[in-house]
Amino acid sequence: MQKELPSAYDPKTTESKIYELWEKSGFFNPDKLPKTHKKTFTITIPPPNVTGELHMGHALNAVIQDAIIRRKRMQGYKTLWIPGTDHAGIATQNKVEQKLKKENLSRFDLGRDKFIEEVWKWKEQYGNIILHQLKQIGASCDWSRARFTMDDGYANSVSEAFVKYYNKGWLYRALRVVNWCIRCGTSLSDLELEYKGENGKLWHIRYKLENQHLPKKTEIQNSKISEVRYIIVATTRPETMLGDAAVAVNPKDERYKDLIGKNVVLPIQNRNIPIIADYAVDPSFGTGAVKVTPLHDFNDWEIAQRHNLPQYKIINERGRMTKGAGAVCEGLKINECREKVLEELAKQNLLEKTEDFAHQVPHCYRCDSIIEPLANLQWFLKMDQLAKTAMRAVKKREVKFVPKRWDEIYIDWLKNVRDWCVSRQIWWGHRLPVWFCGKSDGFQERMDLDEDIKVGCGQIIVSGEKPRNCPSCKGTNLKQSEDVLDTWFSSALWPFATLGWPDKKSKDLKTFYPTQVLSTDRGIINLWVARMIFSSYEFTGQKPFDNVIIHATVLTKDGRRMSKSLGTGIDPLQLIDKYGADATRFGIAYQAMGGQDIRFAEEHIMAGKKFCNKLWNISRFVLLQTTKDESPMTNRIPKPKSQSDKKILSQFNKMSKLADKYLEQYQFGHAAHALYDFVWHDFADVYLEESKKQIARAETKKQAEITKTILLYILTQTLKLLHPFTPFITEEIYSTLPIKDKKLLIVESWPVKSK
Repeated sequence: MQKELPSAYDPKTTESKIYELWEKSGFFNPDKLPKTHKKTFTITIPPPNVTGELHMGHALNAVIQDAIIRRKRMQGYKTLWIPGTDHAGIATQNKVEQKLKKENLSRFDLGRDKFIEEVWKWKEQYGNIILHQLKQIGASCDWSRARFTMDDGYANSVSEAFVKYYNKGWLYRALRVVNWCIRCGTSLSDLELEYKGENGKLWHIRYKLENQHLPKKTEIQNSKISEVRYIIVATTRPETMLGDAAVAVNPKDERYKDLIGKNVVLPIQNRNIPIIADYAVDPSFGTGAVKVTPLHDFNDWEIAQRHNLPQYKIINERGRMTKGAGAVCEGLKINECREKVLEELAKQNLLEKTEDFAHQVPHCYRCDSIIEPLANLQWFLKMDQLAKTAMRAVKKREVKFVPKRWDEIYIDWLKNVRDWCVSRQIWWGHRLPVWFCGKSDGFQERMDLDEDIKVGCGQIIVSGEKPRNCPSCKGTNLKQSEDVLDTWFSSALWPFATLGWPDKKSKDLKTFYPTQVLSTDRGIINLWVARMIFSSYEFTGQKPFDNVIIHATVLTKDGRRMSKSLGTGIDPLQLIDKYGADATRFGIAYQAMGGQDIRFAEEHIMAGKKFCNKLWNISRFVLLQTTKDESPMTNRIPKPKSQSDKKILSQFNKMSKLADKYLEQYQFGHAAHALYDFVWHDFADVYLEESKKQIARAETKKQAEITKTILLYILTQTLKLLHPFTPFITEEIYSTLPIKDKKLLIVESWPVKSK
């Protein structure tokens, strides 16, 4: 007796029941798939941050990956989709700090250990929510292999990678100018900045030449006198002039040719600094003469290295002016210092003019604070060879971007990449496997490693485990670095660390690596994709994946960025609760056309619900027409007699090949459109109506059975093609079909044979 379909489809009841059925079957686990599934196909999920709940971008990516893995599973592959979450260092720490702030507490009130305990509690709560949400979307991941970027095994992988880089000479500790977030109290990489246009000011400041008196106002009109009395420097940051080590001009700039090599008196600080020539200076900017502040500007640092200039640190990591800024400004905040400097310059008649100036200002990608370039001791990864490796992989098509246009953006960034600052001064993350013999590693005012210490020799030891003693002095006063690694350092190991690296005996690593597909957002091509590629070649000698799908960015209906803070975010779980997972999945996939940004409209999810209802009603009709006491042979289609039978079979064959081609090319929107048009128009609107007439006027039972068999065949094969997009409803309908030796649809054979 065949099970009948209810008159209406109830997503909530069906989805929970079907997902439980899948989990009990064990088919999410490749080890429990039928033995005929031999060739492997692996995806490692881009791990969502444990900062909160999933958003529409996560939902789109989950739909894409699940569609891929379900199709491959039905094609007979031994499929593995590894789920997991990312600890997301600074982002998660900020979330927990915000939570504590509501309780009138700070992380410093708790101390490092207690604060880390609070973050782990946060991780347990939101990490579990995220995995639950993925299940609600229908993700067919192997949950038994779920990973977290700070679980014990993964932490071992991270330490191993750091030590290997260090032993190879590619990791080094140095004093460099870095992007510093005063609010978060840590360095950031270039890729963790968000630039915002601001209408600022450009101040023109007079630097008096050494042994020259400042001209009176009446003399300023005489350009010849002014040129020999002082040089005018243009800057957007007058407060940093307190740390100037030189004034630089372009050697080809005729205006300043006779001044190169002379000295000027630094205003307020009253110390002599040289006028130097350097090709890095743009003669068209401002006056063509620029101040050089080595410890508070990236370009100035490079100029200072070339000219062996002295270094003056005037801003500390807490955003306060140091003793080096002078008695007038010591202890002031940066903005307060700016006002004080401008006031002093005006008093001394050193302000030539002020003009409006629009420029791009870097902000912290997490807290939105303005970034302060300043120098301190950090760990850096040399990028020269690693960048070449990453570029070669894409140029040789070992790793392919889909769409291909993203190749250029990827390669352009790698051509100009600087050494990667991998250390962070926060508490949540992987502690550096670095030990100091008797020396603290906290950032401080001093800028050298030679300070006298009471116990220990100051030796730096890099080791995955705490050494018993110092290899130099045999002392035991060893302290681990308080810095943690950039989140992206650990994330870069994701494709192979999740499979057991560095354990060379790992069965999963041998079986499922390299992986086949990475699906991700364009915003992290450089932050993550490039780093996974060079890390994989460096540590495994193999590429991490074959294809990188850059999926669309989901925008609001009017084209704005989706953001909870801006009130423009949409919770995919609310859509699932309202319309069902399949309707949400199909509605999202329907809009994913060739990597173009999606202007999300709920109408598409409503259309997905209508489509699911249409499929349900089609299935009810076919089941009512199909003989219940004898199972038709759906894999052997009788020779069609009528033109409508021939036409629908031809249309189905054409559509199935087209949809399969689109899925193979990762054109999910095009595949969804092809399926929608066939089901709604060719099958429902036309053939179902024709079949009613054919069955009614059939002269023999055999003639009627031909039409019924074709009806059931088309429905069966269409359910298989739709399963990657709408897995719940297709599995439920399939379970009611009168077919012999039926398996779960999740492991039935894909209806289109691979070429």
